[in-house]
Amino acid sequence: MLKYLNARVASSRCLLLILVLLILSSSTSCGLFGTHKKVQIPPLLPRVNATRDQLVREVNRLAAVKSIHGKLDIQFEDTSFASFGIAEKYRQVDGNLTLQRPGKIYLALQFTIVDIAQMASDGEHFAVAILQGDEKYKRFVKGTNNAVYSRLERNGDSTPSNNNKQKGEKQTVSALSNLRPQHLTDAFMIHPIDLSAGFIYSLSDFFQEEPDTRPGKKGSRVMRGYYLLEELSQPTNGETHVIRRFWFDRVDRIRLGRLQTFDPQGQIITDVSYFDEKPIGSGETVSLPGRIELTRPQDQYKISLTYQDPASVDLNKDWPSQAFVLQNKAGLPEVDLDTEKSTKPTPNH
Repeated sequence: MLKYLNARVASSRCLLLILVLLILSSSTSCGLFGTHKKVQIPPLLPRVNATRDQLVREVNRLAAVKSIHGKLDIQFEDTSFASFGIAEKYRQVDGNLTLQRPGKIYLALQFTIVDIAQMASDGEHFAVAILQGDEKYKRFVKGTNNAVYSRLERNGDSTPSNNNKQKGEKQTVSALSNLRPQHLTDAFMIHPIDLSAGFIYSLSDFFQEEPDTRPGKKGSRVMRGYYLLEELSQPTNGETHVIRRFWFDRVDRIRLGRLQTFDPQGQIITDVSYFDEKPIGSGETVSLPGRIELTRPQDQYKISLTYQDPASVDLNKDWPSQAFVLQNKAGLPEVDLDTEKSTKPTPNH
């Protein structure tokens, strides 16, 4: 009898243990694999495919434009205090731009139809004239395109300003002292890709989560696909470096969306984004970006340039060399960055 009772107790305990294990297993399974909440993930937009040669042809199509003349809306942003999480954006000004290969530019910046600054480059040397603002900002800056210069001081402060009264036109014209006209030629006049020049090219896929810019999708996020085409130097002592990185948007069609250039140490020199491609030109038209955003991290500024009237832009005209010469007709104090000397010329009357 005792043996019978012990057997029943052991059997009951075994059944109870099995039941507990089943309950725990069911609970754990629901916790790990059960669906409690739907999570929205950014959808991957449809992509088109292209070969390396097709991407090269797209770059060289844009690089075939020989000259551009038109009016722009220009927004300047000083990123000197990016480490503080602060960027100072200055008021929008009008720009009258003339560009011609291989690196010539003339740009007059206006506020309420008055020239506040002018700048020019003949492809080798540049000049920037600051015509408005406080006397301490007015100057005629000269230098060499390929040289590297330190920033000209905007003011004596080492911290960002929170005083709105100090912003506006005065800061705009002072910040323009550090804008180099050749930076704009490189952004507008993309250098072509020459596959016979000895560079190495690498092609890869890239995906990036971004805001959805499609109509009616405000606030949504998407995953956008890109082709990255990297232009590399020839290996030296077993090392190579990226010279340029082309970003091609693959949504709907192939479009150059971004261009980055690097120094031999791998630091970004220029980061240019291209938007709103459309027909540009008053007679001959070419499909070109309607808005360009240029960022120079080492020079600590960002500038946005938008065509005011794309249909009035003159393309591929031959401009005389005199169109890209800037003279100090206002008799401004001159700053020669190559000699690091300031002089006061005699005004021309």
